Amino acid sequence: MNLNSFVSKDLIKYSDIAIEWIMTYTPKILGALLTFWIWFKVANFIWKSLEKILKKEKIDKTIGNFMSSLIKNILKALVLVAAVWIIWVETGSFVAMFAAVWIAIGMALSWTLWHFASGIMILLFRPYKVWDLIETSGHFGTVKEVQIFNTILTTLDAKTIIIPNSTAIEWSIINYSMEKEKRVDLEIWISYTDSIDKAKEVLLKIAKAEKKVLDDKWYTIWVKELWDNAVILVFRVWVKTADYWDIYFGLTETIKKTFDKEELNFPFPQRDIHLYNQK
Repeated sequence: MNLNSFVSKDLIKYSDIAIEWIMTYTPKILGALLTFWIWFKVANFIWKSLEKILKKEKIDKTIGNFMSSLIKNILKALVLVAAVWIIWVETGSFVAMFAAVWIAIGMALSWTLWHFASGIMILLFRPYKVWDLIETSGHFGTVKEVQIFNTILTTLDAKTIIIPNSTAIEWSIINYSMEKEKRVDLEIWISYTDSIDKAKEVLLKIAKAEKKVLDDKWYTIWVKELWDNAVILVFRVWVKTADYWDIYFGLTETIKKTFDKEELNFPFPQRDIHLYNQK
């Protein structure tokens, strides 16, 4: 038997295998793709319908987002299993394949179980909820969604941050929205040549003039420290949590403009140089 004859027979053999494989699996693959597309649309419709129901029932937004995310992922997983079944599994072995697929998925994605469990813990213990302003794992922003695996934050400059739920609860969580009222702390530096009493009087007038500052809370205006080139005053007022940033930035601007009118000076770093005659 020469080499050309051997190669020809080998090519014919593998060509027959390839043709047989194509004839066997092409209809199944096409059927799986069609099934996947149809059922994906059906699953998406079911998910959207359930999402509307959750909104109509006025369920807490944090719980609603979590349930919506859970339902969506379960439906997608079922669609994927159905597509795989059409390609490789006979009807009689569907149950075995279903179990095998879920075991494989569970082993491959075991790291997500802790994220899921952490999401449940967030729902139960409520360290934060949707629309809360929080700081965790080195990130600062408003909670947009609590999903089954992740927490979605939106920063003040409109960036989206996706934090795994387990990471969020493993870190310390600072929730700026949990309390209804919050204290605004400002440090005001004045020159040593300025009157402390006058500066305190001006700051008090500014606090009383701001309508969003809570009148039933005390104003704190104290001398905190005598610095190298300045007297440092601490200025504290209480506001509604929702008004915090408006007041923080608004007071800063108002203090600068008012101090300019009252001829109160903001010091800047400086050095005194003494020259001696050397002979």
